[in-house]
Amino acid sequence: MTPTRRAELIQTYRDGLLLDVLPFWLRHGWDRQHGGVITGLDRVGRIVETDKAMWFQGRAAWMYATTYLTVERRPEWLEFAASCLDFIRRHGRAADGKMYFTVTREGRPLRMRRYVYSECFAAIAFAAHAKATGDARSAEDAAAAWATYLHHTFTPGVMPPKTDPATRPMQGVAPRMITMVTAQELRAHLGEVRVGGATCTEWIDRAIGEIERYFLKPDLQVLLEVAGPNGEFLDHFDGRQLNPGHAIEAAWFILHEAKHRGRDPRLVRLGTTILDWMWARGWDSAHGGMLYHIDALGRPLQEYWHDMKFWWPHNETIIATLLAWQLTGDAKYLDWHRQVHDWAYAHFPDREHGEWYGYLHRDGTVSTQLKGGTWKGPFHLPRMQWYSWQLLAEPG
Repeated sequence: MTPTRRAELIQTYRDGLLLDVLPFWLRHGWDRQHGGVITGLDRVGRIVETDKAMWFQGRAAWMYATTYLTVERRPEWLEFAASCLDFIRRHGRAADGKMYFTVTREGRPLRMRRYVYSECFAAIAFAAHAKATGDARSAEDAAAAWATYLHHTFTPGVMPPKTDPATRPMQGVAPRMITMVTAQELRAHLGEVRVGGATCTEWIDRAIGEIERYFLKPDLQVLLEVAGPNGEFLDHFDGRQLNPGHAIEAAWFILHEAKHRGRDPRLVRLGTTILDWMWARGWDSAHGGMLYHIDALGRPLQEYWHDMKFWWPHNETIIATLLAWQLTGDAKYLDWHRQVHDWAYAHFPDREHGEWYGYLHRDGTVSTQLKGGTWKGPFHLPRMQWYSWQLLAEPG
């Protein structure tokens, strides 16, 4: 990492965030009539879908409140965040307190999913807003959303199972990942709040322990997406399907915790082990970039998009490799960072209209010109730009 390379990367991440991505969503996505963010945008930012994903109200609010806190106190960033949070307060929850997955532009309910990830994004958004403003109500809303998530996720029998547990019981790594990162954000903004019978750090320890115990498979050198109740390998489509970018996202959450704990060596080893294994599985040696799905046993996959290149695994891998290099000094992580950064920035950015395309074919050509939708909006990309910029700007 020469001084010149570091300066170039800082400029790329900083300017991409401040001059491109954040302005793009303020200009095109902010619903100034009904509040909140609309993410269904075409290449130039025209609205092609007015329905709103509730988790993006939290994701957008967190991103803009976070940049307000850590970069510059721009009033429009906080105003946008507050608009998304107000939309959640007015339209986000059903009578039982669980949040909808999608609603209409005006906020009428459309879909309620079994998952409770919207609650986690609302929790971190309200927490960041509370930190930025001192608003006690936002702190209370953050704790309430976190409590709802924990109740549905960890209370037996509350969340409907994905498959019949009498036939094939299974559990996923995703709830542990989001438990970890949500608790990290709440701890950063609210301190060691105690919700669901445990502090933030205690929830983080539980999540990391369960990831290691149930989903990490040294014999296969993988991090599984789903496993049996005691970590059994499920030799079926679901059990064999790996998502390298998702596992690498888990790796950097663990590395972030290692850094928080003074470069805890055990957590550094765990995070880099996951990164090493899933880079080997996910990096496309033929075309470059991160493959979306891989079969753990090398068998054919069921999903027809398995070899596409999605934007967000590249965002997560950029963070993970950079953080791994910072914590270990191992040059291979710097080389991997260069590879994934250079491939991503050669293929995803729209040089003419701004932001990134989300979905590419395996060879890097654009599959769809959407800039956002139910799954893509102002989160993974600006989070990567912000986090990577902050890492590189640290002294030493």
